Amino acid sequence: MRTAIKLLAVAALSAGFATGAAAELKLGLDTAPYPPFADQDASGNRSGFEIELGEAVCAAMGETCVWTPIAWDGIIPALTEGKIDAIFASMSITEERMKTIDFSDKYYNTPAALVAPKDMDIDGSPESMKGKIVGAQVSTIHANYAEAHYKDTADEIKVTYQAFDEHNNDLVAGRLDAVVGDSLAFVDFLASDAGQCCEIKAYLKDEAIFGKGVGVGLRKGDDALKQKFNDAIAKVRADGTYDAIAKKYFDFDIYGD
Repeated sequence: MRTAIKLLAVAALSAGFATGAAAELKLGLDTAPYPPFADQDASGNRSGFEIELGEAVCAAMGETCVWTPIAWDGIIPALTEGKIDAIFASMSITEERMKTIDFSDKYYNTPAALVAPKDMDIDGSPESMKGKIVGAQVSTIHANYAEAHYKDTADEIKVTYQAFDEHNNDLVAGRLDAVVGDSLAFVDFLASDAGQCCEIKAYLKDEAIFGKGVGVGLRKGDDALKQKFNDAIAKVRADGTYDAIAKKYFDFDIYGD
C-alpha cells in the first residue's frame, strides 16, 4: 500500500512539473532562405521581416517559440503530423490548402509576378508564353498558377525547384525563359548583378489560386491556438509593432488591402 501511495505521489508530482513547464511552440519555416522575409547568416542568426514579426507575435501571445526549419514540400505534412505547431513561412491562404489545414487571419499580402529577361517579348498572358520554359518553386501557389495558366501553351513547366534562388539561377543561365514567384521576393534578385538581365513582365492575378494573403498555418481543430494568433496579430497591428518592423524592410504597406 505504501509503495502504491508513493508511486501515486511521484506520478502526481511529475504531472505537476509537466503542467507547470512552459511548452515551446514550434514555428515551421522553409529550410531555404527567402529574403527579405527570412534569412540566416553563417553563425545561424535568423533575420528578416517574418522572423521579427513571428517573434513579436509570440511575445504578444506570451509564448516561447522556436524556429523549426522544414523543407517546403514537407512543411504541411510536418504540421499535420505534429512535428511543428504552426507554419510561419509566407504561406498563402488558399481554398486548396484549407482542405488540409487551417489559417490565422492574414499578416501580409503581396502580388505574384512573372520575371523574364528584359529583351523577351512576353506579357504574362498564356498566348505570350507559347514555346517558353517556365519555372516555379515546388509545392507553391506560383507553381499552381504556372501549371493552370501556361500548361497548354508553354513548351515546358518546371516546378521541381526546392528553393526560390534555384529557379532564379536557371533563369540567369538561360535554362528557363521565365519564372513565377512573389513580386517582393524578386526584389533582391533583380537588384543584384546577376538579376540585371531580367525584369518583372507582369503582375499576376487569380484569387482562387493565390488566395487573399499570407497567414499562419495551423492544424484543423486547433481553434484555441488560432484565436491566440489572431489576437496577437491584431495586437501588434494596433500597438505599432507591426509598422515598426515593416518599415525596416519595405517602403510601402506590406499588409495590403
